[in-house]
Amino acid sequence: MFAPHYTYLWVDFFCIIFPFLLSFHTRLPFIKEWSNFILPCGTVALFFLVWDSLFTHINVWDFSSEYTCGITLVNMPLEECLFFIFIPYATVFSYHCYTKYFSINKYKTQFNYFTIALIFFLLVIGFANLHRLYTSVTFILLAILLIYLLYKKVNYLPNFYLVFTFILIPFFLSNGVLTGGFFNRMIVHYNPAHNLGIRMYTIPFEDMFYGMLLLLMNVSGFEYMKHKNEIKNECTTN
Repeated sequence: MFAPHYTYLWVDFFCIIFPFLLSFHTRLPFIKEWSNFILPCGTVALFFLVWDSLFTHINVWDFSSEYTCGITLVNMPLEECLFFIFIPYATVFSYHCYTKYFSINKYKTQFNYFTIALIFFLLVIGFANLHRLYTSVTFILLAILLIYLLYKKVNYLPNFYLVFTFILIPFFLSNGVLTGGFFNRMIVHYNPAHNLGIRMYTIPFEDMFYGMLLLLMNVSGFEYMKHKNEIKNECTTN
């Protein structure tokens, strides 16, 4: 089971196993939130798989057949498909655990200034690098999402930013493995013509914002479903 072609599968496994098992803990019953998680996760995963498949087709990146198990879905490695489910699951689980006991939403105004600055940064870098597809598409899409969330005046961005900061630790570990930082096994190859060429150890700079986009879309969908179901339950009760 530790053969090289299971490398990416093991990355997926270790990202999900502890959050999944802890989901059944009586103090952290994330299983009760699965109904709020499944539909947004599936929708976002489909969006990213289409994006991923297209970028693979036009050689923005590609995946090593040596370190994947050989099973493909919609022309993508099985492990990449699982990535868009397992990583959001681990993140939304962490977000659920944090918001169950803590919150920094009272600093919403201050974090709005941070969001505006981040949007400005993303748009400047994105439009200045339109010829670099990974950079431009990732940065501009994240900026559009943040603009929309500011417009909707959502109150969960401060909590998301804090959870995302902690998520960066496992992010660097898992992406470090995928980009050849630990075992000299480069699972994902990036075309240097389509990114800034800035690396955080072996991880492309863009990966952090790609991850933020993926996870913020999942958290936003999760919050939307929670709010929708809460209203539905209140109407049923009344």
